[in-house]
Amino acid sequence: MDENARNFIEAFVQEDLSEGQRFHGMQVHTRFPPEPNGYLHIGHCKALTIDFSTAEHFGGICNLRMDDTNPAKEDTEYVDAIQQDIHWLGFDWGDRFFYGSDYFEQTYAYAVELIQKGLAYVCELTPEQFREYRGDTTRPAVSPWRDRPVEENLDLFRRMREGEFEEGRYTLRAKIDLASGNFNMRDPVLYRIRYIEHHRQGTKWCIFPMYDFAHPIQDALEGITHSLCSLEYEDHRPLYDWVVSNVSIPGLRPRQIEFARLGINYTVMSKRKLRQLVEENRVSGWDDPRMPTLCGLRRRGYTAKAIRDFCERIGVSKVDSTVDWALLESCLRDDLNENAQRVMAVLHPLKLTVTNYPEGKSELLPVENNPLKPEAGVRQVSFSRNLWIEEDDFMEIPAPKYKRMHPGFEVRLKGAYLVTCTGCVKDETGKVIEVLCEYDPESRGGDPADGRKVKGATIHWVDADSCADAEVRLYDYLFSDPDPDGPDKNFLDALNAESLVVLQGCKVEESMARAPMPEAGKNAESYQFMRQGYFCLDNRDAAPGRLVFNRAVALKDSFKK
Repeated sequence: MDENARNFIEAFVQEDLSEGQRFHGMQVHTRFPPEPNGYLHIGHCKALTIDFSTAEHFGGICNLRMDDTNPAKEDTEYVDAIQQDIHWLGFDWGDRFFYGSDYFEQTYAYAVELIQKGLAYVCELTPEQFREYRGDTTRPAVSPWRDRPVEENLDLFRRMREGEFEEGRYTLRAKIDLASGNFNMRDPVLYRIRYIEHHRQGTKWCIFPMYDFAHPIQDALEGITHSLCSLEYEDHRPLYDWVVSNVSIPGLRPRQIEFARLGINYTVMSKRKLRQLVEENRVSGWDDPRMPTLCGLRRRGYTAKAIRDFCERIGVSKVDSTVDWALLESCLRDDLNENAQRVMAVLHPLKLTVTNYPEGKSELLPVENNPLKPEAGVRQVSFSRNLWIEEDDFMEIPAPKYKRMHPGFEVRLKGAYLVTCTGCVKDETGKVIEVLCEYDPESRGGDPADGRKVKGATIHWVDADSCADAEVRLYDYLFSDPDPDGPDKNFLDALNAESLVVLQGCKVEESMARAPMPEAGKNAESYQFMRQGYFCLDNRDAAPGRLVFNRAVALKDSFKK
């Protein structure tokens, strides 16, 4: 492998560029060809990253082409979303944006050429009938229409285009090898009749090319040097090569190279199944933060940097495998830990009264925005007699090794003072509704003047007199089964009933009331809620005066409950 090649794909490309090889002296040219029948998801990221980054590595170019040859579920909504997501990830195709349907006329002409060469014929077998005629590993296929005269084939194919026949009446098949051990070469279908409106072509066409015929032609017409695709197309490569070898497209034939698809646990990657979740209202939409779609991940708070880092870490392989979703979470934590501003937020508020702090007084305390980035500066946080802390940060009767607030125990309030719990107030049911404490005035900033060691933990808080209210949404895996799409399983049975928990009445620092609202197609500002996790404003439901935060990923809690 060339020392500059990062994976086996780049090694193959480097070989092709070598002197005397098929693409010597040429510019590397790749393409990313998504079908616009749904939103891009995390599984697509591996493919598009390979397509774009391979071209970048060799100083080449990458096209974006919408594979819209099957109009059943295709829509301009998905076209726009795909472009937005790719730009969000940091890739660009310049002026090389195409549609597969741009080539319908040329593709039809190449089909006619194959008929004229005796390499294609109009077949009357239904899919069910063809399976019967297809043979097996020891018996070749047969077709009673394979020797239909060329002129008759040309006439029928023309009339197919003109809409004379009902759906399923005829197909156009390649005439290749009915005895091939690769069933993709046993006279595959090239065209079928479909009376359906196309999102760009309208009703102009009623015959549509199959992917295995259209795709190699599109690659060759665009001058693609390397057609990079997932491993499922490895058995289709002989057909890809056959098509570009038997139509009269000038130039060199593209080289197809396959790689393993990305599988991740606790989710499904089928766009059909993701669409089912949306259409059956099992999620709030394609951008539901529990979905593996890029728009859903972005809304939840995942960053483009984290996703690209994830794709880099998993690498490029020839063997299918399943990656743990925790790795993606780890990539996000690494990014946000370095870049997210720290703020204090209380998700389950419990009143804390500092009884010896003067009533009516408040002060501003300096708190670092990010201890890992001194250049991020500090902000001023209001402190008063009346605070909110987390319910979990107080126990009237402490558990063993409990280092948070309990009667007679001293703890730190983050960036403020040392306080000692003196008791609590309960309601008529016996529930604690208020915790009482006294502060050490000589410990401003959290360090005692006498240098004593404090055994208690550092507790976050917000000023009850100035804080802002917020709704906080806590997300977990959409599925409770790590393999919801496994054999003999109905993925809907594995839906996690606790994948979303909505908390009302949460309290956040007053500065969060002025947090910038997220822009469409961009990441919202990320925040680390101290000791809670990483959060961002929801890009659909948050608005000025209504704070709605999504948890992107949790922090690891040192206290196991």
